[in-house]
Amino acid sequence: MPKVKTVDLIEEFHLELISGEEGINRPITVSDLSRPGLEIAGYFDYYPADRVQILGMTELTFFSRLDPDVRRSRMERLCSDITPCIIVTRGIDIPQELIVAAEKVSVPVLRSSMKTTRFSSRLTNFLESKLAPTTAVHGVLVDIYGVGVLITGKSGVGKSETALELVKRGHRLVADDCVEIRQEDDDTLVGNSPELIEHLLEIRGVGIINVMTLFGAGAVRSHKKISLVINLELWDQQKNYDRLGLEEEKIRIIDTNITRMNIPVRPGRNIAVIIEVAAMNFRLKRMGVNTAQQFTEKLNEAIEENKHE
Repeated sequence: MPKVKTVDLIEEFHLELISGEEGINRPITVSDLSRPGLEIAGYFDYYPADRVQILGMTELTFFSRLDPDVRRSRMERLCSDITPCIIVTRGIDIPQELIVAAEKVSVPVLRSSMKTTRFSSRLTNFLESKLAPTTAVHGVLVDIYGVGVLITGKSGVGKSETALELVKRGHRLVADDCVEIRQEDDDTLVGNSPELIEHLLEIRGVGIINVMTLFGAGAVRSHKKISLVINLELWDQQKNYDRLGLEEEKIRIIDTNITRMNIPVRPGRNIAVIIEVAAMNFRLKRMGVNTAQQFTEKLNEAIEENKHE
């Protein structure tokens, strides 16, 4: 099933349907828009027919100055079998040639009262969000001090229990068990919860709880940009864990590299507090304060001084 159809734009932006009602279920496959000024002038060599077409004051003013036969020809070429729709902005009157050409191939002609630039911006944001690459990850997403932290790990390691402790400490739950992730930009991943399990948290021995009902609306949020991945794993005596924090491991989700930290779990460790501190330390690093690096530099300076002495 296509992610976005023309009918979705009609509902989202309250567009007026002028003609081409049979085509309102046409799929929209790209987020790019087209303002076919060159095409109206007669240059169709690179016409992106699969994009949503936007006609504003500039295009239609030029169009009105053309000969009647030319106007009919240009609109017939503008309305193709793969064109999702043609949207006229500013509430401008629709040229009769466009209505006739659109009816022949069932291209929806829509009208908006908004200015062209503003409408184009809003429509682009909407389409990029809806058409962004998506994936689903088993884990928990929590907003900790403004940092979106994705907690991963094997089943039963304590992800949900850790999320519950973080919520009790004043942080906000985004998703538990399944996190839907979409890539909205080259380096931006946004996670949210599937609608069926939104605001729910599963605690073994207790069952499913509604975080918003128990802790209030301030304990949840609908979506959050993912900045840090924390992987919980059972403590392995044979493994050497990073004790300074100089090494920064990356994990690739869709087409974006995200910083990942591995935190060992064993009795007596307060994982919620450790994750909380990890999020704060991550914020400090983004602000240019790297404690591990500063410590290493001081240590090297001390070693050099001892050598000279």
